[in-house]
Amino acid sequence: MSFLSQIGQADRPLRVVAIGGGTGLSTLLRGLKQYVPIQDRRRRPRTGANHPPATSSSHLIGELAAIVTVTDDGGSSGRLRDDLNILPPGDIRNCMVALSEDEYMLSKLFKYRFDQGELQGHSFGNLFLAALCHVTGDFAQAVQTSSHILAIRGRIFPATTQNVTLAAQMDDGSLVRGETNITQSKRTIIELMLEPGGADPLPETLDAIANADLITLGPGSLYTSLITNLLVRGIPEAIASSRATRVLICNLMTQANESLGLTASQHIEKILEHAGTAGKNLFDYALVNAAPISSATLAQYAREGQEPIVTDLERIRELGVEPVTGNFLHEGEVLRHDYDHVAQTLLELCFSRSVTPQPV
Repeated sequence: MSFLSQIGQADRPLRVVAIGGGTGLSTLLRGLKQYVPIQDRRRRPRTGANHPPATSSSHLIGELAAIVTVTDDGGSSGRLRDDLNILPPGDIRNCMVALSEDEYMLSKLFKYRFDQGELQGHSFGNLFLAALCHVTGDFAQAVQTSSHILAIRGRIFPATTQNVTLAAQMDDGSLVRGETNITQSKRTIIELMLEPGGADPLPETLDAIANADLITLGPGSLYTSLITNLLVRGIPEAIASSRATRVLICNLMTQANESLGLTASQHIEKILEHAGTAGKNLFDYALVNAAPISSATLAQYAREGQEPIVTDLERIRELGVEPVTGNFLHEGEVLRHDYDHVAQTLLELCFSRSVTPQPV
């Protein structure tokens, strides 16, 4: 059954949770937000037991939640983290921009960086979130207040509100602390950890996962954007026990200092290993690009030692994950996922499993 012919079959709009960080998550959100109706951009009272039924492609998603990593310690985010003792706002700022109605203008405003004085190097969006954090007295509340002010199409949750530091055990036995130091290291990451351990998520995060019809992880840096979310206590267990359609969106290229030489299945293996016992049942599908990349783009990335990720489909199946291949490329100044095609494919998967949305 085609995607368009399935529209309106859900008892209510779907609940979608997207997990990640960096530009990968914000890129995905641009695709998903197209299926959230304008009138749902601000939270409104519900009528009856359920949301109004989905009637068109722009009404397929009723609730869209982004769970965002908060371990960045570089640039403006890192400075604000050190100076003001707040969580790094950068990745959350990017998600707000991606989910906003007037993305072009908000992007210009939030990404504007001061080039002189004491504010030099800081982006306006980071300062906006930092100010709201001090006004509300709570980072998570600042994020929700910002979302309401900007009338974004979705909710955004930091993976944890605890001030944690990323640490990595390297292949030479050394322990590297701090996301920036980890990404700059030339050693191979063996295990990723949060310090202190036992960081808890927001209750709203676990509720969103438990009630989701579709859960995605990725795309993004294997360790510092994806795995870091699964180190927060309770998140991998919540995903594993969810009845949602659970999809890993595989990266297009290997990444220096994080995943050079790793195949698609090895990316999945690393993620499952860090999820502990929950890793046995974390994903139903993996979106894998099968389209060729232009020689000019390949040459550009080869200068950094990066190459297309090998799509070893049979090995992915052996891990209990069904690969879904397609042309998910968008080639511009940098290589990105085609968020329109990715979002449509995700919703197709959710409908093709005949998932009946869970009752409210």
